[in-house]
Amino acid sequence: MGLTVPETSSIPVFDRQFFSGKERFTAIGRGELGGKAQGLARMLRLIDGSLAESFRPDIEVCVPTLTVITTEYFDLFMKQNNLYEVALSELRDEVIALTFQKADLPPQLVGDLRALISQVRTPLAVRSSSLLEDAMFEPFASVYATKMIPNNQADADSRFRKLVEAVKFIYASTFFKDAKNYIRATRHVTTDEKMAVIIQEVVGLRRGPRFYPDISGVARSHNFYPLGNAKPKEGVIDLALGLGKTIVDDGIAWSYSPAHPQANPPYNTLDDLLSRTQAEFWAISMEAPAVYNPIKETEYLKKFSLADAERDGVLRFLASTYRAQNDKIVYGISEAGPRVLDFAPILKFDLLPLNKLLRRLLTICEESLNRMVEIEFAMTLDERLGRPARFGFLQVRPMVVSESEIELRPCDLKGDDVLTASESALGNGFHEDVLDIIYVKPDKFNVHHSEAVALEIERLNRSLQELGRPYLLIGFGRWGTSDPQAGIPVNFGQISGAKVIVEVALPETSTMLSQGSHFFHNITSFRVFYFSLTPFDPYRVDWEWLARQPADRETEFVRHVRLISPLKIIVDGTTSRGVIRHG
Repeated sequence: MGLTVPETSSIPVFDRQFFSGKERFTAIGRGELGGKAQGLARMLRLIDGSLAESFRPDIEVCVPTLTVITTEYFDLFMKQNNLYEVALSELRDEVIALTFQKADLPPQLVGDLRALISQVRTPLAVRSSSLLEDAMFEPFASVYATKMIPNNQADADSRFRKLVEAVKFIYASTFFKDAKNYIRATRHVTTDEKMAVIIQEVVGLRRGPRFYPDISGVARSHNFYPLGNAKPKEGVIDLALGLGKTIVDDGIAWSYSPAHPQANPPYNTLDDLLSRTQAEFWAISMEAPAVYNPIKETEYLKKFSLADAERDGVLRFLASTYRAQNDKIVYGISEAGPRVLDFAPILKFDLLPLNKLLRRLLTICEESLNRMVEIEFAMTLDERLGRPARFGFLQVRPMVVSESEIELRPCDLKGDDVLTASESALGNGFHEDVLDIIYVKPDKFNVHHSEAVALEIERLNRSLQELGRPYLLIGFGRWGTSDPQAGIPVNFGQISGAKVIVEVALPETSTMLSQGSHFFHNITSFRVFYFSLTPFDPYRVDWEWLARQPADRETEFVRHVRLISPLKIIVDGTTSRGVIRHG
């Protein structure tokens, strides 16, 4: 049985103390907490109980200290400043954000924020917690903003201004284009949405000019792409050095099955492993930003190299080394050579019982929500010995996994009427209502044009959405990547009308999909089928058949065709096989 959703009245009122107060989870205002904060409130009691006690002294498990500005102040802010006309318009995000920055926060809120910031001089994460976030089939993962601020200015006035700017930025992100596009894919309208704001300590340590956790991670109780001996229901865990943005946005992580933490990595060669290991990490820059920009989400964030982390003394608990003279990986960093972030000291040599903790957490979260889940966390290690560690539980959201019984055999993936097939398909079930196909022209695509491709697809997506016509989307490289050189940098809102997506891997880029990313969470929550084709697969897209279909619309890089009879699309979630057949 799931736990009752906490009422705002059951959350202690912010008493103008943050770290020094009795409560670590408080609320400012009498409105609603929003989905993200409700999830944290739901888990707080479970984590503070026997779970935390059973992992001491090796790991301190907690929900990092936070306060929630409830939706009451969002309503007041919007009404007192007459912001809805601008907010609901089609103006650019920058115009909306600047308009919100010029508006005044309600006086009732200002005093509490001023009291909070006068005591706190460590980095803060200012996070969205909207009413619609983390709903079962509409999780809004990464749709709204998070702003991390260093909060290290010497005077309270400066720290207060930065906090106010961050809160206004979160409010404004409720009405950015991506959010509006995303809402169009749901049964809601933008006016249904209200925003609460979480102000939370950032889990991490300061090392010179940067502040970051040793480990960020995403754990999921279902693995859509199991490799080796791993099974889908055993789940998957993604680990990375630094802030979690590396996983949820960049899609870079060390992935492993929690049932097989010591298994060898799923790479064909050591060259393959070295090319895919994490090479950079995100941190909060504790120096003044290069450009003052209160409407940029990453204003205070910066990427650093693994060499920076090694100088900080962090890698000795997280990395192994490539020994070129005999072409092998040796554990630890006691000798020179390229570093591999494989977390071997923890996963293979039990420096910390992290994997045991994550398995327990997944079970507890599944039981409390009565469904499969995804959790996000961050962790710091003792700088001298690695233990004790501090584990910060940051978020839990439900996952959608279809239980339909579908069976596809290898022979079912072949035939003259097959448009494409894959043995790395995400989803489970079938579609027989897709008549429209949007595809990137294979003779026109170049990664240098990937951002232009994204804009062309966004325009076609919106017109088909307005007509209520789901479609098949086919393109090159990773969909949803933050790197335009690795694929097509769309967010989910730009392709939210697609019911099936095909990714044709570029030969020069990684073919490993990112399971921890917010993009893929939205894909699975909306039950979108996702086909991945690598250069080594026996399956291809039948580009010649597509070219023979008359174009409904055509742009420089993208073609839209509408078929007379619907495609037949089947995905077997137990084997990850999928096939798309045309009439």
